[in-house]
Amino acid sequence: MHNFKELKIWQKGRKFVKDIYILTRKFPKEELFVLTTQMRRAAISIPSNIAEGAGRGTDKDFSRFIDIATGSSYELESLIYVGYDLEYYSEEKMDIYLEKIQEIQKMLYHFKNHINT
Repeated sequence: MHNFKELKIWQKGRKFVKDIYILTRKFPKEELFVLTTQMRRAAISIPSNIAEGAGRGTDKDFSRFIDIATGSSYELESLIYVGYDLEYYSEEKMDIYLEKIQEIQKMLYHFKNHINT
């Protein structure tokens, strides 16, 4: 078992949840139960799955939860593009968020390789 609170990937994922909440606050009200919710759920899923996996008894189980977190990160990346396509934020803002999520994806990839060795 790992202490998830000490993991940099969990810390970064947790901070990114806040970023996504701030970003989606300005979405139109009609998006509250659609894009806003979907983006927030995908964001929350990243650190949540890291934490849940850390509490599992084996690295194999932990690796599976890292896979789930990775899937959520790619879902969120896609949704960031959708928000831009709907003109909810600028291309510059989109690029900032894409850079952050892609950094998390790289960290997840490397972390999974580390626990699988």
